[in-house]
Parts: sequence; C-alpha cells; structure tokens
Amino acid sequence: MGKLIIAPSPHIHGGDSIEKNMYGVLIALVPAFLVSLYCFGLGALIVTLTAVAASVVCEYLIQRFLFKKPTTISDGSAILTGVLLAFNLPSNLPVWIIIIGAFVAIGIGKMSFGGLGNNIFNPALVGRVFLLISFPAQMTTWPVAGCIPMTYLDAQTGATTLSIIHYGNEIASIGQSALGLTSGSMGEISEIALLIGLAYLLLRRIITWHIPVSILATVAIFTGILFACSIYSEGHLTAEAIRFNPLVHLTSGGLMLGAVFMATDYVTSPMSHKGMLIYGAGIGIITVLIRVYGAYPEGMSFAILIMNALTPLINTYVKPKHFGGK
Repeated sequence: MGKLIIAPSPHIHGGDSIEKNMYGVLIALVPAFLVSLYCFGLGALIVTLTAVAASVVCEYLIQRFLFKKPTTISDGSAILTGVLLAFNLPSNLPVWIIIIGAFVAIGIGKMSFGGLGNNIFNPALVGRVFLLISFPAQMTTWPVAGCIPMTYLDAQTGATTLSIIHYGNEIASIGQSALGLTSGSMGEISEIALLIGLAYLLLRRIITWHIPVSILATVAIFTGILFACSIYSEGHLTAEAIRFNPLVHLTSGGLMLGAVFMATDYVTSPMSHKGMLIYGAGIGIITVLIRVYGAYPEGMSFAILIMNALTPLINTYVKPKHFGGK
C-alpha cells in the first residue's frame, strides 16, 4: 500500500493494524447503509444484522472447535464480511438463506483456506455467488426502493436498471440510479453514498486509487467505444445502443460497490500499483463482457472472483523493482 519506509533502527510503529483498517472500511460503508435503511426500511436492518451475526458466529465456532485456536472475531474482519455480504443481497431475502450465505462466505470462502490473510477469493462474493446459483429466484427478486413495506418479506418488487436495459432495451433513469431510487441489492442502489465512502477510504489511506479508478475508467472506455460504434453504424441513437451507454453502466448494478469495497480487499488483490491497474482493468473488461454479451445482466461479482484467481499470477510477473535494481 506504499507505506513501507526503510530506515535505520530504532523503528516506530506506524499505527496501522487489521482492526484499524477493518473498522475504517465499516465507517466508510455507513453512508450506503443509511441510504439502504431509508429506501428499504426494516428489511435492510434485518438482512444486515443477520449476515453479521451469522458470520461472526461461524468464524468463532470454526476457530474455537475446529482450529482450536484463540478467536479473532474482534478484529472486525468477520463483521465486515457480513456487512458486505448483506450489501450484495436483496433486502427481502429470507433469514435462513442469509445464514446459509454467511456460513458459506466464512466457512468456505475464508476459513477453509486458513483464515484471514490466506483466502484466495473475496469471502463475501463467494457467499453471494453461491446463493445466486442455489437460490436464483429469491436472489433476483428486488424490492423497489422507497416502497417500504410493513414487513420486509412483502416488499413490492421490480427489475433492476441493468435488467431493464438487458432484457427490455428501455432507457433507465441515470439520476434515480445514482440517488438510490431504484431496485437492486442493498449496497448498490446509491452511487453517491458509495463515492462518499471512497473519499473517506482515500483520505484515510486505507486503500489507494489504483483499483477503483482502473475499474471505472475501463468500464467507461469500453462501453463508450461500443456506444459510439453502435450509433455510428446505425446513424442515430437506437434501443440497441442504449445497452452500451457508459453512464448507465457506471451508475447501475454492483459496479461502484465492487470497485470501492470488494475489489480492493487487501488479501485478494495485487500488491504492486502496476498490478492493481492490470487487475482493475481485467475486472472492468470482464464485467462489461458479461453485462453486454452474457445471459446475466450483472457481472461484477464474477469478474472480481475471476481476477482474484489471477492475483497470484499478477503478483509473480508484476513486481516492483528491488532496492538498487534496474
């Protein structure tokens, strides 16, 4: 992260720690959480508390009874995994499905590799993709933001912006998507709230700009080229061209959530700045390919997991020069 300073002893601790960074990310997620509470009401609270509680309990049980080691649930990593998992779920998802997702995220995505620092894939995305494949109907039934129900299971549902343009070729409202007045997962409905979180993470130097900017820039450039080519070939704006609109892709779906909070995971992302740029560009390209040409309207989760698998390869071949090297 650019914080390693080489100097003669005695050395003074820089103040960074796992706890400090984990809780810093949680603070950055507060604006998006408040927006989800405003838009989805009780459902957002139930989903988040359930995911966090199940993640913490799962990590405690595995460390206590399987690993037989001191528990580390106080470091905030399990809490963060639970919150990020919740942000990738509909706010009307049944509690028992949320619990399954949390146990998969922690038990398979994290602890099966040895715990924090050893996992290959982002645990929250492992849980989310598992639920998407196992419970496709429940995971693609999105409550309409602003239509707060009396109970979270009877929410009025609707299609996401990406589903609209993917299947119906209709023009979606970019403004509504950016403000959070649309259907979608809890944490992906307000790009403005997520950008506030990004600003906090950058100011606190918890993350660097390389991964988020490379993802967003790649998506903007790639879809912009497709958008321009489509208009040029037809001579005017068509329904087909709307699918390539860069502004729609930048303000819809899980792109911003993934770019800011999921792809920047310390463990599963490259170590060098050059590697981060390559990693982010790969996520952006794969996301656009899935969104535009795939059968599934959203591709951010799959793109991040694919590039997670390539991170060791990037770290091997993209290394910073050693001290005194050419």
